This record gives sequence, C-alpha cells and structure tokens, in this order.
Amino acid sequence: MIVARSLGELEPAARAVALGTFDGVHRGHRGVIDAVKATGLRSTVLTFDPHPRLVLGYDVQLLTTFQRRLELLEEAGPDEVLIVEFTQELSRWEPEAFAGEYLAGIGAEVVVAGEDFRFGAGRRGDIALLRSLGLEVRPVPLLEGVSSSRIRELVHEGDLPGAGALLGRPFELEGDVVYGDRRGGTLGFPTANLAPPAHALVPAYGIYAGEALGHRVAASIGVNPHYGGSERRIEAFLLDFEGDLYGSHLRLELWQLLREERAFASEADLVAQITADVESARAAERPV
Repeated sequence: MIVARSLGELEPAARAVALGTFDGVHRGHRGVIDAVKATGLRSTVLTFDPHPRLVLGYDVQLLTTFQRRLELLEEAGPDEVLIVEFTQELSRWEPEAFAGEYLAGIGAEVVVAGEDFRFGAGRRGDIALLRSLGLEVRPVPLLEGVSSSRIRELVHEGDLPGAGALLGRPFELEGDVVYGDRRGGTLGFPTANLAPPAHALVPAYGIYAGEALGHRVAASIGVNPHYGGSERRIEAFLLDFEGDLYGSHLRLELWQLLREERAFASEADLVAQITADVESARAAERPV
C-alpha cells in the first residue's frame, strides 16, 4: 500500500476514492473500502490527520492511534492512502474547492462514501453536491448501529465484546510502558504500566481480560482504591511472561470486563482476588 502525504506523491491514474476519518477502521469503514476496491479503478483512501474534530476544538477520544489506523487500512487492502493534513484553514474551504483540489486533482472518477458523509465548510458538502460536480458517487448503506461514536459508548461502559463486534476485532489500548509504583511485583504479579497517548479512548475503570505479545493479560484500569490512589493507572500483568518491558511500546487487546475495581479488607484478600482474576483471564476467550 502506498502512503502519500501530498498530491504530488501519487502517480496519474483513474481513481476510486473513499473519504473519511476512518477512526477505528470498523466494519462500516471496511465496507466502504471494499466498495472502492470493487470498482476496478485504483483504490484510494483519503483520510485526515489530525482528527478534524480535535482541530476544531472538540474533545475526541480516539479508537486508534494514527499509526494503527494506517496499519488497519493496509489490512483492508486499498492501493493507496492519501493523508491530508487537517488545519483550521482547511476547515474553512468550501466543498467545491476541496473536491477540485483533492478529488479532481488526483483523477477521481468514482467517490465512495457512507450515506451520511459530509465535508467542507459548515459540512455543506454531501453526495448530491459531488454528483453536481460530475463525479460518480456510490453511497454505501450504513451498517445499523455501527459507528465510531457507538463504539466509544460501549468502551466507556466496559462492554468490550459489544465494541469488538462493531469493530470486527477486539478493542485495543496501546502506549509506552513507564515506571509505576512497582507494587505489583511485591505482590507476585509484576505489571507493565501503560501510558496511552493523548486523546486515546480508555475503557471504564475495572479489571479486564485480554492479550498482549501472545500472552494472556489481566489488566487493571483505575485508581488502585485499595491503596487510596487518585491518579488513573493502566497496569497489565502478562501471564507466563518473563522479561523487561520498560521503555517499550505495548498494545493490549482487551476482551472483557472481569469485575469493577474495589478496595479489600486486607492485602491477603487483594492477592487472593488477583489470583482469581489471573485464572479468569487465562480462561477468557477472544470475542471476535
């Protein structure tokens, strides 16, 4: 897959183009990409970085990092991805100007988009406008209930099987492994403390089962109420793993919420519960 950050990096060709942010590259997004590939033209995904709503001042919790988005787009199989830098200036472009520059400008003959697609200043651009500009537009029916917004809601609720069903794969959380309190090691369960990137979507507080680096994971997201914590921590215990992860980048698949976090009457009770959580994580099944 060719990844371009400017129009000049794309060779002249007749193209079918899918436009969108593609946060999460969920099942609905992949339906749009499949439709682009089915045209027989050079298939191009046009996506934006940063996320437009972040540039416009909204708080958006992202389903994936941008690098992970590119990886997932490559798995979906288009010929090319054109990354358009989204700026305040670009947000003020009229849709006709955007279409002239970024669609006509790369030889787009067919545009494929979800039925609710909007673009340009004031979100005035739509499928009807693209057709009025002489482009063939193939709208892709929305998959009922599948949207980045709905996936965010499910993750916030801790419903990771539900989120995974809409994504078409388990929800992932990634970040750099940083030093923490090192309390887990003293309890017999050394953890990797994850620092996710800014604007990353983080699930509801609780204890989760999942996987990382081919190992089952019991992960705690929360404030460690047993120790009176107040700062959010993301701590992952990789079952049967030996090694030092400090300073590395780690991606967790989170499969299911095992329980809510809570304080215990004693440290012995805490260790007993962690032991049970680890066995639950070992028995957990990948949801998708």
